[in-house]
Amino acid sequence: MTAIAQGILAGEAEGPILASPDALSFWGGVDPATGCVIDVHHPLHGACLTGAVLMMPSSRGSCTGSGVLLDLALTGRAPAALIFREAEDVLTLGALIAAEMFGKALPVLRLNAPAYDALATSGHAQITPTGIRAGGLVIPVSPPATARLDLSNADHAILAGANGEAAAQAMRIICAMAANQGATRLVDVTQAHIDGCIYASPANLTFADKMASLGAQVVVPTTMNAISVDHANWRAQGVPPQFGGPAQRLADAYVRMGCQPTFTCSPYLLDTAPKAGEAIAWAESNAVVYANSVLAARTAKHPDFLDLCIALTGRAPLAGVYLDEPRRPARVIEIDLPDGIDDAFWPLIGYMAGKAAPDRIPLLRGLSSAAPDRDDLKALCAAFGTTSAAPMLHIEGVTPEAALPLQADADTLRLTLADMGAAWAALDQGPAEVDLVAIGSPHASLAECRRLAAALTGRNRHPEVAVIVTAGAATIAQARADGTLGLLQAAGVEVLPDLCWCSISEPVFPSKARALMTNSGKYAHYGPGLSGRAVRFGNLAACVEAAVTGRARQAPPDWLQLRQS
Repeated sequence: MTAIAQGILAGEAEGPILASPDALSFWGGVDPATGCVIDVHHPLHGACLTGAVLMMPSSRGSCTGSGVLLDLALTGRAPAALIFREAEDVLTLGALIAAEMFGKALPVLRLNAPAYDALATSGHAQITPTGIRAGGLVIPVSPPATARLDLSNADHAILAGANGEAAAQAMRIICAMAANQGATRLVDVTQAHIDGCIYASPANLTFADKMASLGAQVVVPTTMNAISVDHANWRAQGVPPQFGGPAQRLADAYVRMGCQPTFTCSPYLLDTAPKAGEAIAWAESNAVVYANSVLAARTAKHPDFLDLCIALTGRAPLAGVYLDEPRRPARVIEIDLPDGIDDAFWPLIGYMAGKAAPDRIPLLRGLSSAAPDRDDLKALCAAFGTTSAAPMLHIEGVTPEAALPLQADADTLRLTLADMGAAWAALDQGPAEVDLVAIGSPHASLAECRRLAAALTGRNRHPEVAVIVTAGAATIAQARADGTLGLLQAAGVEVLPDLCWCSISEPVFPSKARALMTNSGKYAHYGPGLSGRAVRFGNLAACVEAAVTGRARQAPPDWLQLRQS
């Protein structure tokens, strides 16, 4: 096979090659202040990306990775270039924004397998718009694709500035991404969900302020993700103004642009959740996976910044899972369903399925008899979105599109009880003693709040253990109305709106905490890197036991322990 390199974003760069066998989420995986990898589960953990020619199959995880890359580019801490083997949108969009809006070029290329494998073993590379040189290796680079879009008259008018400079800028970015994705036209969307309102780095505020200053206004109903502070209470909570101020200004900038201050990472719990077949534009990885998989709505996994661009125009590239064919599963994952599973099974399986299908949509088989409820599926989708770049999955006998025909080249693999034990051990690595219980990643539903309240009824929280639940304001209002919030507060549980565990920081995150326990597969993965604390993982009942006793169960759950033959 001939070595082929496709330019995605042109530019010149030179640096040492840093190659990874695994995809990486820049958000939660890379510290924007240092450029170093903080994901403790990743093979590059501890490596500095600054100035390196970073090679990896694709990105994965959070849509906020585009914001982290933009910040790295603006502060001089970015990789010299990005080289992927598969299609990639999140980091590509961050690089596009850096070049388009801030004049910071960062080359992005995609190589086929022979070229990628040959380059990955080289020590140093020089990249130009027309070629890659590494030692004696020379790989010609094809120029970036140009958009051959069948734009409507309204699209052309937006590009010409009829709706203002912000909308014109947004449409230029959309058209560039459409070219990268191979789209030939755009599609109308009925709603959007903004992920870029999280203050992951100063670059998020820089982008939002610039668009707001240009008069940006959304043209479709647009909800907002969890933000980085409790919007109304961060000062009273002792959050330093140098963080709380910019975080609040970022949220307020999106509200000025017409977004709704829903501040939740679980928009599918809102009354405005989309219907089957509805074309929407959501960012936030767990929400995208849930919308496509469980609701059968249609949305790409839009990176931060592209979410706002689409909301400003009402138009998205018609590519990927907006279309029928790409929604078909490309891998079958047979799952050996243990007896007596509990609610921790679902995030564990989602986490494993993402690792087993990091770059393709899977069909999970063997789970229908367990009859997962909405919260089980929420936990599964969130964990899957943490370890996979795919925007959806199917569960045979459970999700609405699971009967779609398999892709012609679909393969099959199996997840055994032994595999589950290994994955559990990877997530559950902290000490026996815990001093924080973290619930609500993604934001807790009313049913989850009720179950927690019932489990704590008549029991006393350990005085040295904090129990914190993050939930959307709408859910908290429902919990207040039916008495659930009062029960939780009486049990010593703190229920926080607006922010979530993946955006919480000290001192709202208890400064004295050294180890925490969570029932979230997503936060069990990201927590060590984001918080610097050890993390234990378990079901809701185990979290309650830790809250009462200050200790986490040492053995895996009964359903996960291998039976002697």
